[in-house]
Amino acid sequence: MVEVAVGVLLREDGRFMLGSRPAGKPYSGYWEFPGGKLEAGESVAEALARELEEEVGITIDAHDPHAVRPWCTIEHVYPHAHVRLHFMRVVSWTGEPIGRENQTLRWVALHEAAPAPLLPAALPCLHWLELPPVLALTQAGALGIGGFLSKLNAALARGLRFVELREPGMAGDDFLRLFDATLERTRAAGAKLVVHSSHGMAFAARADGVHLTAADFAALDSRPDLPLVGASVHSRAEIDRAAALGLDYVVLGNVLDTPSHPGRPGLGWERFNALALDAGLPVYAIGGLDSSMVEPAQTAGAHGVALMRGAWTDDARFPELVARLEG
Repeated sequence: MVEVAVGVLLREDGRFMLGSRPAGKPYSGYWEFPGGKLEAGESVAEALARELEEEVGITIDAHDPHAVRPWCTIEHVYPHAHVRLHFMRVVSWTGEPIGRENQTLRWVALHEAAPAPLLPAALPCLHWLELPPVLALTQAGALGIGGFLSKLNAALARGLRFVELREPGMAGDDFLRLFDATLERTRAAGAKLVVHSSHGMAFAARADGVHLTAADFAALDSRPDLPLVGASVHSRAEIDRAAALGLDYVVLGNVLDTPSHPGRPGLGWERFNALALDAGLPVYAIGGLDSSMVEPAQTAGAHGVALMRGAWTDDARFPELVARLEG
């Protein structure tokens, strides 16, 4: 197994950087994210900092604790090597990237076609980049349908791009009305909508996908045939199983103490990091969080945060990568 650190450089405008593999290397001419093999005694972060300086001439900002954020780890078997790729998001550096190994560099927006051919192991990362860093769970039961839709309109205008329709206890005509109105609004805003599996797969099929309850996930033997499939998890074994089934993301928590789970202490960021470290798919943190916690969550290994009450406050802000790309 060859351990590899991979850097996904993200600019303020949301573009990410790819480089072409130089002549003389396997898959020469293919496009990839910069990075390289870990040397003896190196951590992933140390190897990435060294490789980025050697390959593209930039220096990681050591004064920014959020400059490099652990993300996802996957294995890939090439004809010449079996590699484990540790993807890290890099958002702060000094210097202007240049191809120090005679490679061509290109900044790419997510809505643009990536240059081809792309290295096979880099393909999953493009899908991860499409997942916004804030997932908002609906609160129509608490706010009333009219009140919630007003909050949803405002949140979408502020950049919210990922919504989970989850309304325990609501069914029949009320839920159908809420579903139709939520789908109409998310579609118009270019946002993704997944439906909690407790409401049935028929609604999920009309939306962008499904979010599985812990019980429905436990009963799963193959991935549902939907564009987006996520699940609620509570252990590393469940995270690994979700990755093996090809799910798109999981939600892990509760991270902090929260009124929705009285008497159940939060994991805390250290425990969350231990569970999410090197996960094979994006992991959202949930429980007692608000939209200001995206950076600390990502520094702890989360893809982003999943919010309930915190999504619908008037001061909630959504630093959505997809919104910046589309803008």
